[in-house]
Amino acid sequence: MSHDDFAAEPINGLPELPPRGEVILWQGRPNWFRLTVESLNLWWVVAYFAVLSVWRLITLIDVVPVERAIIMTLPFLIMALIVVFLLMLVGFIQARATVYTITNRRVAMRIGAALTVTLNIPYTQVENASVSVGKAGCGNIALDTKGDTKFSYLVLWPHIRSWKISKPEPTLRAINDVQSVAQILAKAAKSRIVEVENAQRSEAPELGALV
Repeated sequence: MSHDDFAAEPINGLPELPPRGEVILWQGRPNWFRLTVESLNLWWVVAYFAVLSVWRLITLIDVVPVERAIIMTLPFLIMALIVVFLLMLVGFIQARATVYTITNRRVAMRIGAALTVTLNIPYTQVENASVSVGKAGCGNIALDTKGDTKFSYLVLWPHIRSWKISKPEPTLRAINDVQSVAQILAKAAKSRIVEVENAQRSEAPELGALV
């Protein structure tokens, strides 16, 4: 289900060449700004510093001239800019290090900026897929895997479904035109599952004969 990807990639986003018969249907990466907003709570951080700065200004304006109060509030605003810049930098790096791949047999997720890991999730191990659509058609596709398939929350972050801690769900985060991507995924998964089920049914008589 996973692969530590230290070697050069023969295909962008995949640690090795796809086996015969496997076709790449779609590849993409998160929208870095939406990833920053959703996974790093950018607007909450901005709101926190805004409230802090306003509170600082109000408490000073009664004891010092307005110009002096504004100058004494500037360090809070500078700190806010630095924090926001760092969060956006982290989001940008995370997005650039990520490649999501949908093939006719699996979903592959190359994730991790410092330690790169590639998760391979066959459609036969996916119980359900949930799609959430946000602003401008950007959204997430969360994969609910079967019970015997488990992932590490820390390894997956931020490519996980929010508030799913006990059983983390690998998630294609902040995907542009997510509905179109979800349709590609749904069609591929359905075709693959039908293919596997037909193969199993065709083998059943042979196994019965051996018994």
